[in-house]
Amino acid sequence: MLLVLSVLISGKTFSGTSDNKTNKPMLVIIDPGHGGKDPGAVAKGVREKDVVLGVGLKLGKFMNENFPDVKVIFTRNTDVFVPLIERSRIANKNKADLFISIHANYCSTPAIRGTETFVLGLHRSNDNLDVAKKENSVILLEDNYSKTYEGFDPNSSESYIMFEMAQDIYMDQSLSFADDIQHQFKSRLENSSRGVKQAGFLVLRQSSMPSVLVETGFLSNQAEANYLKSEEGQKEIALSILGAFRKFKDRNSGVNTPVTAEAKSTPANHQNTETTKPAENKPVTIPENEKPKKTDTTDTATALKNSSDEINSYYSVQIGANTTPIDPVATNFKGLKGIRREKADKYYRYFVGKESSIEKIGPIFQQIKSKFPQAFIVSFVDGDRKIINTDSK
Repeated sequence: MLLVLSVLISGKTFSGTSDNKTNKPMLVIIDPGHGGKDPGAVAKGVREKDVVLGVGLKLGKFMNENFPDVKVIFTRNTDVFVPLIERSRIANKNKADLFISIHANYCSTPAIRGTETFVLGLHRSNDNLDVAKKENSVILLEDNYSKTYEGFDPNSSESYIMFEMAQDIYMDQSLSFADDIQHQFKSRLENSSRGVKQAGFLVLRQSSMPSVLVETGFLSNQAEANYLKSEEGQKEIALSILGAFRKFKDRNSGVNTPVTAEAKSTPANHQNTETTKPAENKPVTIPENEKPKKTDTTDTATALKNSSDEINSYYSVQIGANTTPIDPVATNFKGLKGIRREKADKYYRYFVGKESSIEKIGPIFQQIKSKFPQAFIVSFVDGDRKIINTDSK
């Protein structure tokens, strides 16, 4: 009897531990930009901080209604000022799975309109740089901002050199999510989609998870300003992001989750910074249609040691990814030689090395980490790319 009881107790204990780990709820940070003493962009009485808070609260409410196994945390849910670095600290401290920063745009040309979704990266146009400067300038309202952000000047173009190739293991997920958001906007909203872009946003650079910054429209355009301040407009924007999140969740949990076609537009409770629903006990599998697609290597720029047409299985180090191609030359990659560029799924990725084993790629990986700390190892089998997680966490 004692032996049987002992086995049952130990079995239940082991099972409980395993379930807790398996059923850890996906955690999403919703970050309505600006707030408090920082109104953000202002046009004819419409304030960015009010618009994005409305969108953020609705998005959180819709997530809770449609995804009971997802935990939502707001960086702010009232009209308060939250420093940029604190927003990313909230995400990192809670080990979030996704960071969504919500903003509204402004420019000096009233005719310009449309949505944009940004991921962290090197800006390739002055327009992208201007948006980054606008959103980063909030740090000027913080005490000792120069020390906090290590001398970063949001108004100096030279400061943005720090963002060059600041990509990491989450770039693919961030790009895919951003792309889905823009597709949702294009199908749901009447305004134009200005696409997925890259720029140097401090709030994204500090966040250690897939992250996007959504510009929901231009307050400088009267029609869009009226739409953004309306309950219906905020609801449609929130539902668009929700639709993209469903795809993100399916890709990263292996569970296909339907989203309710219609959701109520009543804002979430402004007093609760965190909303939690219990996780469902669902098996984690990878659907066939979510497995990595074959990589198109026709854009490869440099032949490397150990590369040949006969190699069908090999390991490489990925150092970056973006939507606008960069020449794979040493001057663009901090002096690193032997870069090859490959395009797949509309994205350009940059690799070094082509080794037959994880043991051989290891030393190359360690050398590259000194210049690109967020580099990671990938394997290729008949063109299929897979990320190798070398993190001990």
